[in-house]
Amino acid sequence: MILAGDIGGTKTVLTLAQRQADGSLHCLREETFASGEYPSFDAILDLFLAHQPGLSSACFGVAGPVVQQRCVTTNLPWVLDAEELKAKLGTPQVRLLNDLEAMALGMLHLDDEDFVDLNPDAEPHPGNIAVIAAGTGLGEAILYWDGEKHRAMATEGGHSDFAPQTEQQLRLLGFLRGLYPEHVSWERLLSGPGFSHLYDFLVESGYAPPCPAVPAASQPSSGLDRNALISRLGVGDEDPVCREAVRLFTELYGAEAGNLALKCFATGGVFIGGGIGPKIRPLLESGEFLRAFTAKGRFAPVMAKMPVKLALNPRAPLLGALHYFG
Repeated sequence: MILAGDIGGTKTVLTLAQRQADGSLHCLREETFASGEYPSFDAILDLFLAHQPGLSSACFGVAGPVVQQRCVTTNLPWVLDAEELKAKLGTPQVRLLNDLEAMALGMLHLDDEDFVDLNPDAEPHPGNIAVIAAGTGLGEAILYWDGEKHRAMATEGGHSDFAPQTEQQLRLLGFLRGLYPEHVSWERLLSGPGFSHLYDFLVESGYAPPCPAVPAASQPSSGLDRNALISRLGVGDEDPVCREAVRLFTELYGAEAGNLALKCFATGGVFIGGGIGPKIRPLLESGEFLRAFTAKGRFAPVMAKMPVKLALNPRAPLLGALHYFG
């Protein structure tokens, strides 16, 4: 019996699976829990594993840095420790993965129909693969090629310095420094809250009047997801400021994906994961993303041949955890 989990600040998904004679995995049970409603991960495990038979292995993708198989989750007051989990679950085969590390591994188990090809001129070669995922935050990982197979490597690259490349982006940096004087990271832009930052910048800079449907940042939210609203109105071209916010988001997403691809020399291509990509798919397919991705000066011809694929299947992190032990 294999236990796998995708542990995030908003929700935790756990699944039990059994390996079949042909090597495939058969899912026996899967449940989703609202993470914030539980004081600890153990509390969720106790509910999910009640009266279950023994486990052969367990692997969990966790939203947070994993150091020596211990993780203090980024957006929850939880601590996960692999040694403690081994004792609790009764198996020596327990592994904690950073959520993007799990996602990267899961990408290798998706079907072709789970991807949208964003670069029709790509010429794939064996080599490293870059994985970038904008969602609640910005995750980045690397699938490095060891000559025989891809191995996942976690990073915290989403927290690296934002690097503007256009006059508009330079003004954007100035705006963000007013909000975050000590450090402006890529995650401040390429995440759910990034849509609000981009929208507020455009309104303040006089790009166009504010959208009547979007509440001001100072107004009580009343349960409204301001970021999702800006994104939806922008993708639907229902408001000029929202549309420009999503266009700018796409441009920045392409630029940082290109930065990651250069840093790991991703001749094997780039996978785009996370929840935001599928929601802004029309913009990603418009060419805006690819233009920024390839705008790397002398390396533009190399970038133009790299495969870039948008993943549509949200189960990639769970699949990565399920397949970790082979």
